This record gives sequence, structure tokens and C-alpha cells, in this order.
Amino acid sequence: MNTELIGVIATFIITIVIAIPFGKYIVKVFKGEKTILDFLIPVEKTIFRLCGIDSTKQMNWKQHLIALLSINILWFVYAFIMLLTQGSLFLNPDGNPSMSPDLSFNTAISFVVNCNLQHYSGETGLTYLTQLAVIAFLQFVSAATGIAALIVVFNAMKEKTTEGLGNFFDMFLKSITRILLPVSSIIALILVFNGTPASFAGKDTIHTLQGDTVQVSRGPAAGMIGIKHLGTNGGGWFGANSAHPLENPNYLTNMVEMIAQVLIPLALIFALGFYLNRKKMAYVIFGVMTIGMISFLIPTMIAETSGNPAITKMGIDQSGGSMEGKEVRFGASASAYWSVLTTIISTGSVNSMHDSSMPVSGTMQLLGMMTNAFYGGCGVGILNYYIFMIIAVFISGLMVGRTPEFLGRKIEAREMKIATMIALLHPFLILVGTAISSYMYTKDPSVGWLNNPGYHGFSEMLYEYTSSAANNGSGFEGLGDNNWFWNITTGFVLIIGRFLPIIGPVAIAGILARKKFIPESAGTLRTDTGTFGIMTYAVIMIIAALAFFPALVLGPLAEYFTLYHH
Repeated sequence: MNTELIGVIATFIITIVIAIPFGKYIVKVFKGEKTILDFLIPVEKTIFRLCGIDSTKQMNWKQHLIALLSINILWFVYAFIMLLTQGSLFLNPDGNPSMSPDLSFNTAISFVVNCNLQHYSGETGLTYLTQLAVIAFLQFVSAATGIAALIVVFNAMKEKTTEGLGNFFDMFLKSITRILLPVSSIIALILVFNGTPASFAGKDTIHTLQGDTVQVSRGPAAGMIGIKHLGTNGGGWFGANSAHPLENPNYLTNMVEMIAQVLIPLALIFALGFYLNRKKMAYVIFGVMTIGMISFLIPTMIAETSGNPAITKMGIDQSGGSMEGKEVRFGASASAYWSVLTTIISTGSVNSMHDSSMPVSGTMQLLGMMTNAFYGGCGVGILNYYIFMIIAVFISGLMVGRTPEFLGRKIEAREMKIATMIALLHPFLILVGTAISSYMYTKDPSVGWLNNPGYHGFSEMLYEYTSSAANNGSGFEGLGDNNWFWNITTGFVLIIGRFLPIIGPVAIAGILARKKFIPESAGTLRTDTGTFGIMTYAVIMIIAALAFFPALVLGPLAEYFTLYHH
């Protein structure tokens, strides 16, 4: 067990060691400074020329949002048509069928918004063509969308008074060519050399040690798995995701995939400090987010390594922890670490089955997505945290009797209305969706959604909407979700849960950037102190506790007390 714990600590430390210089590199990319990949400039210029885009034209915040939303609509239409017709297209050696309209709708939206909620089983639900030309493609562009949106906010925070916040298309393309593509290629190579398939051959026939003959899916998986983690996407090439031995062959690849999915969220925190020349603020944000992560990780580690009390009563040894739904090659500790990190960021990939987690672990996974502000996804993690910083500044100002100011701009009613709406939207989507699905199931249990009735069944429905609203994509897979109800309702939650939390921070940042800059004085509330960090953490946790505690009591907490105190 000590060895497993050392593995978890080592993985986190290595991630930080890589993230700090990577954050500096990201700043150089978006400041237009010299980098090792400047040889790509002619390629980028050619792409802009072919698309008829002037990448030097400055955009205000409204123009940024128009550009962002417009190209995302085009990608959705493209993905929907491809998935709807994939069965009759090429690169389909296993003969997989086309998706139904409602599943195509859900899948297209899910990958456009960087959620990667999968209501299909990876290797049987898609063809090689759609895995690459739709899924992998969207994993690049959706991650780049989030990064570009964050750089818009960085630009607004950096300048004293401005309307020009850079060019969206320039930041978007550089996110792909300078960050996502080269790093994901390195990850893919590591996976290939450790056994992940990267060929276009169809299923292979395998003879097991037991004498059975099975058909095993293959395909060009390594490249997609590299970007799925680096871009905090999470959709698995195989249905079992990173619990599959070909998607995540050994402990080394487990560490690489774990580092990959946390790397950009962490690097962007440090990049904020370098970009704005406010390193102390970046360290405070990193500290708050890390405290939030640890507060979820410790209970999860304890629960998973302690085993299941019901199995202990049967006299079965659980020295390895609770191993239901977990891979022996990873163990309980590494699985617990993955489950927490993948839910506080928006990756949602799994190396164990969350539906088999202990009730305390399920609670922590849900809270990671419900707070939705610790590390987060590519760009959107800091955008979500930015909203809570605005609210914390406003509350702090009221408490000390000062006009709320953030980085030299007054926080007024308009910004607070937007911030409050975005903060309340998240619980609204989750709780309303869960209420409707609970009513529908109670009215007609024959719909057959739940394999696990009672408290755990409620948790499965709550988890599905929480994952959708948080752009996560993981699931309690006891839920039968491939039907018109879940495909359509989660589809709309995915759209709203992705784009309004991007629109809100970009709008606030753009509005603040146009205001008169007020130099710091003795009366200015400092936002780079531990005290303000604690205030922000309190705002995040109080909003989550007030909004979600009743739902958690009905689900995983009730399951916990039933299991441990029955």
C-alpha cells in the first residue's frame, strides 16, 4: 500500500515539475515570442490564407464569441451527418452500423463541447473513419476553443483599458499547432511502444490461456488516446476506456495518461502568473485548487483502500482495498487518484468503473464536478474559477465596506448579474434534469433505465446530469442511457453547460477591460493573498453545499449509511 501511495505522490509531483516550464512556454506562444516550433509559422499563414482570415485583426469580446460559436455550430453539423452515415462510409473494417438520429445528436454535441459523454461503446459504436475524422478531430478543436477563450480573458486582465483582445482564430490555431498536436504526438508514441494499437487492421482473433477464442478490436487508437487526455476530453477508443488493457497497458502508461490530463489545466494556472506578471496570484489560485483536490482525494483514498465492509463481513481478505471494478495492474490507490483528478478536471476518462466505487468515493466524484472549479479543463477550469473570484471580490468588498475592485476595475451590477447567473446555472441544470428523470422513472419503471434501484439508482441519474453539465463525460454505467430521453435531455444540458460558462467570463472580462483603470492604493482589496484565496474557496464550497447537499443525501450519502450502519 505504501508503494501505491508513493506512485500517486510521484505522479502529482512530476506533473507540477513539467507544468511550470510548460506554462512559460504557453505564454511565449500567445505573446508571439520565439519558440522551438516557429518553423510552423508558414503552415499557419497558409491555413489562414486558404480560409480568408486576417489573423492580425484585433477583436473585441463580442467578436470573439461570435467567431467561437459560429465554428462550433459548423462542427456540430459536420459531426452529426458523419455519425448518421458512418455505416455506409469507408474505413469500417468491422462493419459497424450508423448511429440513430438521437444518438448522433448526443454524440456530436458531446464531443463538440469537450465533454465526450459516450452513450455508445467505443470500438463497436464508431468506425475508424469517425473515430479519427470526427472524434479525434473534435478533441483537438474543442480543447483549442477553451484555451483560446481563456487567452481572451488573460488579454482583458492584462491591459489597463482596451477593447482589442487579440484574434480568436490566431489563438485557436496556435493552441493546436504549438501545444496540442506536438505534445499529444509524444504521448501517442509512448503508448505505441507500450502496446497500444496504431494500425488500420480490423479485429484480431485471440486464443486465451483458458482455451477460448475471442475477437479483439484494434485500430489506430494511440493518437486518439493521446489527445483525449491532453485535451481533457476523455472519450475512450474502447468501451472500457483507460481500464482497457490496449488503451492503458501498464503502470507507466497509467502515469503518462494521468499526467497528460492534468498537465494543461495546471500549466495554464502558472501561465496566468507569467502572462499577467502576477505570479503570487497564480500561486494562490494553485493553492486553493490543490486544497480542493486534496479535500476530495483523501476521503476517496481512505474509502477505496479500506475495502468494502459487506465483503469484510464475509471473511474475504481485502488487503488490496476495494477492487470491484478496478484493474489489478493499477490498484486501489492509483484508481482513487485517477477518479478524483478526472472529475475535478473535465476529462472524465476512467481507469476503473466509477459505478463500483465506494459511496464516499462516489460523493467525492460528484462534488468534484459539482464545484467544477478545481483545475478544470483546457481553459475552462480557470474561466469557472474566474466567476467565483468575481463573486468573492464582491462579497469581500461588501464585508469591509469598500467598492469591489478586481485588477483595477470596479465590479458593478452588470458583472455581478452575469457571474451570479453562471454560478446558479450549473446546479439548476443538474438538479432540474435529475428531478425530471426521477419523476419519469417513478411514473414508469418499465423504461428500464436503472439496473440498480434505490439510492444508487438515484445516484446514477444524478451523476449523468452532473457529468453533462460539468463537461466531464464519465458515468455511473449502471444507467441505461442510450435512448431518446437521455440522448436528448443530456444533449441540451451539454450545450448550455458548455457555452454559457464560456460566454459569461469572456463577457465580464471584456466589459471590465473597457472600464477606466484604477491604480492600486492602500484601500484596494488584494486578490493575491491567502486570505482572499480562503474567501474564494469558501464561496465555491458554500455554493456547492447549499445547492447539492439535499441531492447528495438522497443518493451516495444514504447509500453510505445503509452500507456502514445497516
